[in-house]
Amino acid sequence: MGVVSSRCKRTCRSVPSTSRGKEAGAFGGIIYCRPTVGGGFRMATHVHSIGETLPARYYTDPAIFAEELERFFCQGWICAGRADQISNPGDFFLREIADESIIINRDNSGQVHAFYNVCRHRGTRICTAAEGKFAGRIQCPYHGWTYALDGKLIGAPHMENLPREDYPLNPVGAELWDGHIFITLDPRPAPLASQLDDLQQKFANWRMQDLRFYQRRRYDAQANWKLIIQNYNECLHCPVLHPTLNQLTDYLSGDNDRPHRGYIGGTMGFKPGIETMSLDGKLRRDYLPCLTEAQRTEVKYYAVYPNLLLSLHPDYMMTHTLWPRAVDRTEIICEWHFHPQEMAKPDFQADDAVKFWDLTNKEDWGISQLSQAGIKSRAYKPGPYSVREGLPHAFDQMVLERERRDRRNHSELAVQREEAGADDRT
Repeated sequence: MGVVSSRCKRTCRSVPSTSRGKEAGAFGGIIYCRPTVGGGFRMATHVHSIGETLPARYYTDPAIFAEELERFFCQGWICAGRADQISNPGDFFLREIADESIIINRDNSGQVHAFYNVCRHRGTRICTAAEGKFAGRIQCPYHGWTYALDGKLIGAPHMENLPREDYPLNPVGAELWDGHIFITLDPRPAPLASQLDDLQQKFANWRMQDLRFYQRRRYDAQANWKLIIQNYNECLHCPVLHPTLNQLTDYLSGDNDRPHRGYIGGTMGFKPGIETMSLDGKLRRDYLPCLTEAQRTEVKYYAVYPNLLLSLHPDYMMTHTLWPRAVDRTEIICEWHFHPQEMAKPDFQADDAVKFWDLTNKEDWGISQLSQAGIKSRAYKPGPYSVREGLPHAFDQMVLERERRDRRNHSELAVQREEAGADDRT
């Protein structure tokens, strides 16, 4: 298990681990540093806090929740799932966000599409099954309007002269990144690459597009979506909340990347004798083929805004996608993905990893629910972030900056409209 395969050497360019662009300290959060005259950094040990948590309204106000749904989940790219969930032409699944139902499918040429789940005849919702396979076409159950798998209208009963080219399914932007499907409701989006930036190279050695789905668990957390992301991005709670996890990894280990406009995250290392994140920490599968020796001794934990939590292990990948349902409720879809060569082995099994993370997930969602309950109290006031809680604090600052930016844009637009109206009156 300890040797990089010859197949990997032929097909992969191994990218070494690097500490450039890292914050000093652990995944538990950045260590606050001050710049020196020479341009380096030194520890600011006198600093007890790097800022405060968000006011309660950001977790309890339905109006702010509605604004955030539009801002983060409708105007940008969100992770919908994995391409191997629709491996064959006609395969589809649905995603629901901000009262919109989206069909994600693969056409006969192999291209991935996304469409609003709305018939162009009288607006009927076409699909009700969460996933399945179209029999070569997409048909509305009301009057039988029929669409090709690429969304083109191919049948409209009793409308012989209808210009069918004018009535395709309404498209939703869809792009792929390393096996992940991203969608956007923005009709004029920037390319996905501009949102991901250097993430496209950062995880090249994991070859995520090669990994295949193994198992899925759905969770319903009675907590605001931001609490889930904040919980994921610090491990100071691990010794108290996660006794099993704390036996496997040092909660102060590793490094964090400097916060990025599109993501936050970092690395945690294993304790001596631990080989992977599972119930007993023992490696029961080969390492993923293209990892360096250093990458075999750590786990990458990254929150890709706004809804993908990406956990890259030496022998598998785990993903969480977050789907806000209310100001105090988030649906979470957790999936485990393994290398197909491992899954093809007759003795393959991965319950050790699934059961471990199912236990840890439930611990995290439970404490997030308690946070939501406490924040609702009239006694709650924003509290201080530890110097090791830099990633949650950076996430909060991103949320506030995006809010300020949108409000500035709306104010400028209102002024422009008022000036245009004044010109019309004169």
